[in-house]
Parts: sequence; C-alpha cells; structure tokens
Amino acid sequence: MWLFWILVVLALFWGLKAAFSGGGGSSSPDASRSALDILKERYARGEIDQEEFKQRKRDLLD
Repeated sequence: MWLFWILVVLALFWGLKAAFSGGGGSSSPDASRSALDILKERYARGEIDQEEFKQRKRDLLD
C-alpha cells in the first residue's frame, strides 16, 4: 500500500515538473536559437521583406 502512494506522489511531482519546465526537462528547440537567428530564418522564408529585416536587425544589435 505504501508503494502505491509513493508512486502516486512521484507521478504528481513528475507531472508538475514537466508542466512548469516545458516538457519534462527537455529543452525546446527555440530556446537555443538567438533572436537574430530567428530573424534570419523569417527573412529566408519570405515572411518579412528586406527593409523590415534591416530595421529589425538594427533594433536587435543596438
């Protein structure tokens, strides 16, 4: 009976940890990318034009 309650508590702890850490300890792929990398990808995909890219790049680097 004690083993059951220990497992329940551990499962709750693990679930809360996963919920608050964004996936149970695994880092998100976006977490390692810089804002400039994301900006470059958006420009490469055509989501923003050259003028917007330049302006946002200036904003990031200032």
